[in-house]
Amino acid sequence: MTLSKAKIPLLFFVLMSLWWAFYYQSHSELNDYGQANFEWLYLIDALLLTPLLCFFCISSKKEAAIKALLLSCLAILVGSYMIPESQKFIWHYLETGRYLLLALIVLMELIAIATVCVAIRAALCQQQDPDQSIEKPLKAWLGDSPVLALLQFETRLWTYLLFGGQIKPQQFHGEQHFFYHQKDGTQSNLLGFILVISIEMPLLHLLLHFVWSPVAATVVTGLTLVSLLFFIAEYRAVSRRPISLSAGTLIIRYGLSQPLVLPPGAIAGISRCDGRVKKAAWLKKYNLSGNPNLCITLAAPVGALRQIYLGVDQPELLIIAVQQAQCLTTDTKGL
Repeated sequence: MTLSKAKIPLLFFVLMSLWWAFYYQSHSELNDYGQANFEWLYLIDALLLTPLLCFFCISSKKEAAIKALLLSCLAILVGSYMIPESQKFIWHYLETGRYLLLALIVLMELIAIATVCVAIRAALCQQQDPDQSIEKPLKAWLGDSPVLALLQFETRLWTYLLFGGQIKPQQFHGEQHFFYHQKDGTQSNLLGFILVISIEMPLLHLLLHFVWSPVAATVVTGLTLVSLLFFIAEYRAVSRRPISLSAGTLIIRYGLSQPLVLPPGAIAGISRCDGRVKKAAWLKKYNLSGNPNLCITLAAPVGALRQIYLGVDQPELLIIAVQQAQCLTTDTKGL
């Protein structure tokens, strides 16, 4: 397994911090029995070499600057615990300044997020594909970052919370659209969860506040509020975000989940299924209520994935559409 060049600064920071932690805490000839615990030893590695490594190993200057600032703030935090108090001279000023630096980073990120939201709203007003409206500004901001998929999910959640009323199924890419929000009362069940959480949240907060502690009540209420926001966004997404078929390509969108694109020839077979489907590493389920009613077998494994199970409103229509697209693709290749 090869080590990504972009991970070298973090690896260096961890190993360097472990070494200096051992150095400062030891009492031997290595540090002159505690007399040579100078703060500048760690300061050079943490605040000079680590940022330089970031700019050397990361091609994007913006990403390198952000990572250098974050690692520098983390180094100041680690150094405040690691370096003996008697040896701290510059470090007291750095400990105070890191909060201002973190505030500036948060402000920059909030400005960037606000810019992304404005771009998404403008794209939605122009009736563009909502998924592409989310993906384009995020890719322009982050590139092909490892956190792109996570931020796409988070952005998708806020998009359906804030702009869900502007999104229509017809805006999504594809000639034929198939839905799943009515299967086994999927959308009604989500509404039920929303109502239960909304009623339960203030009551649980008061109970925990007086029976346990105000801090515990605040933490639990915060987590409950996050789950409530997720269910509201999912409720709005399931009726607006369809499974689509476009020129033989099946685009599986399900609620807020990341879309799965199956190009022509990727599907070996599609059929009805009944009964409970057990979890396994080689299958993926897209189903929110009841049991899946469609099984898609892949022509070639995608990693460990060999089968996909779907729960849709009208499975027969999707089966016929996929089979017709497969026949059309076969005839085209034959010509």
